[in-house]
Amino acid sequence: MIALLTAVFCLALLAGAVRRVPDGQVLSLYRGGKRRRLLQPGVHFVLPGLDRVGHRIDLAGQVLHFREPLASARDVRGTVYWQVLEPERADAVFDQAEQLIRGGALDALKDEPAVAQENRRDLGGRLKQRLNTALRERGMMVTRVDLDFA
Repeated sequence: MIALLTAVFCLALLAGAVRRVPDGQVLSLYRGGKRRRLLQPGVHFVLPGLDRVGHRIDLAGQVLHFREPLASARDVRGTVYWQVLEPERADAVFDQAEQLIRGGALDALKDEPAVAQENRRDLGGRLKQRLNTALRERGMMVTRVDLDFA
């Protein structure tokens, strides 16, 4: 009976030690509250109970939708498409990425004068460029910005 319990315990421990990371994702592994390493796609062995996954970073891309009223009595709805290029850098700020993008987009839009219908595409390009200036050092990049003013 003890041999059976020991075998079950060992199998459970082994199953908990194997971590499979799918293609297009990276996992950040933490031990004791500090980042230990990034797990690239494939099969990895971890220490169950000691190691924990901090972030599951999708490298294919993310989408952020926002809708905000601006001071110029117009509402803006936007969609920002962004992705992580350097998971090592992005891991430290990954939890705040959406706030960084949303805040940067709204700050940039507040600085813009009223935009005519035909110039909205140019505004999206300028917004993308301004966001990339702030995000590039953090290992992320905005690939596209779509704006709609109500």
